[in-house]
Amino acid sequence: MTQATTQLPSPKDVRDMLEELLGKDVTVGDGSPAAAADLNKAVVAIYVDDANQIAGVAGMDLPLAAWIGAAIGLIPKGGAEACVEDGELSKMVGENVREVCNIMAALLNREGTPHLRLEKESVYLPGETAPQEAQARLVALGARLDLAVSVAGYGAGRLWISLAG
Repeated sequence: MTQATTQLPSPKDVRDMLEELLGKDVTVGDGSPAAAADLNKAVVAIYVDDANQIAGVAGMDLPLAAWIGAAIGLIPKGGAEACVEDGELSKMVGENVREVCNIMAALLNREGTPHLRLEKESVYLPGETAPQEAQARLVALGARLDLAVSVAGYGAGRLWISLAG
C-alpha cells in the first residue's frame, strides 16, 4: 500500500488553528510569496519526516510573529509593537512563537500521510540564519501556501508554508 503524500493545509485550517490557539478572531487571505530579502527578518521553522529529512518549512514575517507571540502570551499589543519597532522579538515573544511553530506541525499531519514534526532547535527567529536549504524551500515555486493573516486586537502579517518537493 502506498502512503499518501503530505498535503498543504487549507487557509481555513490555518485560521481555525490560530483562532483556537490565540483565543482571538483571526482573518486569513491570500498573501504574497516570500522573497529572499524577507527571510532576514522572519521566523523560519523546519519540519522533518521520520527519516529526519526536511519535508516542510513555515515562515512568518516579523510583524506576524510579534502579534502571534504576544497574543498567545497575553502580552499587550504595545509589547508586540516594540518588537516590530526594534526589529527583533523579545525573549518571551520568541519563545511563544517557537511553541506556536511546534503546534503548527499538526497542520501538516493527516491520517495516512507521513508524520512530520518540528525538528528540535529548528525555529530560527529574526536575526538568526536559517539553513540555506530551508530558505531556498521558502522562496521556491511548488507546493506552497502564502497567506496574509490578521490577529484581532494586534495586527497583520504574512505566513508562508512550503512542502519539500
